[in-house]
Amino acid sequence: MNALIIGSEGNIGAPLVRHLREQGHRVLEADIRQGWRPDYLMADINHPVDLLPAFDWGPDVVFLLSAMVSRVTCEQASGLAVATNLAGINNVLQLCRRGRCRLVFFSTSEVYGPQEGPLHEERARLEPNNRYGLTKLLGERLVEYEVRSHGLRAVTLRPFMIYDEHEDIGDHRSAMIRFAYNLSHGRPIEVHRGCRRGWLHISDAVRMIGKAASVDAYMAINIGSPELVSIEALAEQIRSELGAPRELLHAVDQPERMTPVKIPDLDRQTRVLGEVPRVPLAEGVRRVCAAVRALP
Repeated sequence: MNALIIGSEGNIGAPLVRHLREQGHRVLEADIRQGWRPDYLMADINHPVDLLPAFDWGPDVVFLLSAMVSRVTCEQASGLAVATNLAGINNVLQLCRRGRCRLVFFSTSEVYGPQEGPLHEERARLEPNNRYGLTKLLGERLVEYEVRSHGLRAVTLRPFMIYDEHEDIGDHRSAMIRFAYNLSHGRPIEVHRGCRRGWLHISDAVRMIGKAASVDAYMAINIGSPELVSIEALAEQIRSELGAPRELLHAVDQPERMTPVKIPDLDRQTRVLGEVPRVPLAEGVRRVCAAVRALP
């Protein structure tokens, strides 16, 4: 399989590149980050002319991970969020049609918005309460339009919380890596009261993403972990693993436009992709804590 990964330098893209190559696939990487190396193309989905060489290469499947992400940054940079997550996605869709490529579109669980109960791909309401979720939902609608109207072969993935012990450090990153890094350096952390999440290790996530390339009929598929834990319990687990003082944990109310509890319905992940998570949360926390201990 010839696989084009757009967004190859990100926290999910880079591990996906390694996974697919280990599986014996030919991979061409594309990302907005500057770089020059074999099998890498610098390109921005907002400027599709720079992606033409990637499609001339002849990909069988395109993994579209590039996006403007983060609930906070999409509110602050609303114009860039709309341009990238709608016009940029449309650019890639037209190139996929031109090259007759299969598409794996990476959406987000934020499309569901705040609601109770298991979030099923077809039965749950899609009512995002932030601009990030809204633009990704509209991106899904563009994909569905191309499937319905022009025969695009595609699948949409809605990831819940994905973490990696080697992901970038920063305030925009997920709670797992931020908690571990700050606590390991003796810094206090803010823990949102009443929030619960399931946490999927990157090694499980890339396996599921790779399997999505073989799904024939268009559908949306949740990917995540059924092992839900409160953010307070996660913070305490990380603190205990690192031996950090309890007074570094500061409980606060959740901010606006944040979904308190996400319970994914993972039937399609199991039945269609044939995958279940293999890395338990306790093991993942140990890996993350061990990795951040080694950081300066």
